[in-house]
Amino acid sequence: MNSTSNDSTRTAPLKFSAESSFIRIGLLLLSTDLTTEEDFYMMRRDNRLRIHTTRLEYANPVTPENLRATTPRLSLAASMLPPETPLKAVYYGCTSATAVIGDDIVSSYIHKALPGVPIITPLNAAIKALEALQAKRISILAPYIADSVKPVADFFRQQGCSVQNVLGLGLEDDRDMARLEPDSIVETAVQAMSSDSEALFISCTALRSPEVAARIEEKTGRPVITSNQAAAWRLFTMNGLDLPGIKFGRLMTLKG
Repeated sequence: MNSTSNDSTRTAPLKFSAESSFIRIGLLLLSTDLTTEEDFYMMRRDNRLRIHTTRLEYANPVTPENLRATTPRLSLAASMLPPETPLKAVYYGCTSATAVIGDDIVSSYIHKALPGVPIITPLNAAIKALEALQAKRISILAPYIADSVKPVADFFRQQGCSVQNVLGLGLEDDRDMARLEPDSIVETAVQAMSSDSEALFISCTALRSPEVAARIEEKTGRPVITSNQAAAWRLFTMNGLDLPGIKFGRLMTLKG
């Protein structure tokens, strides 16, 4: 009786891509985040970029108390990114939590798991974006309740910006923020932009705002910075990656 074997013989050597051909970044997102990954893939133009995501346990509503409670969970969430993989940077994708907890504190907790890796937040990215655009007088649009809007505005004031106007939308659930129609974002952004402002910052990684940044700029005649757009711009420019261009706002045409 003839015996058969399931073994197959390789006819060519296996080939592997060099790790140096990739630029890997980590996204550290709230468990309720419905938007940030889609935004990054939408804005990605460089095939060298590899995006790795981990999630942080979180429950709505978006209040300073709930946001602050996530602080000790940052280290564990960061440790769940691919081990022994050289990450060029990690993006913590929550604007209001960064404002409530503190940019430096967020970085320190992530560094417990990932020492030495550059940490990008929506707020430190926005400051770099404002510097690139040479804008100091800003308006702010944020979807949160007043108690969560205030720390964001205070952050910019502490960084030397002159906040001309702040418009909060009073939403408590970041899933509702993610479902806000782009046309509504455009309409409220135009309302939020003060005539004295040099730029508008749209706070919140849940809002689908990068895709309408150029539309708002066309209506207001001034640059628009959004949380995920600023972070993507910062990550792309610091790593020499291709930018997606004017479709996502003036910022995405600047080399940094």
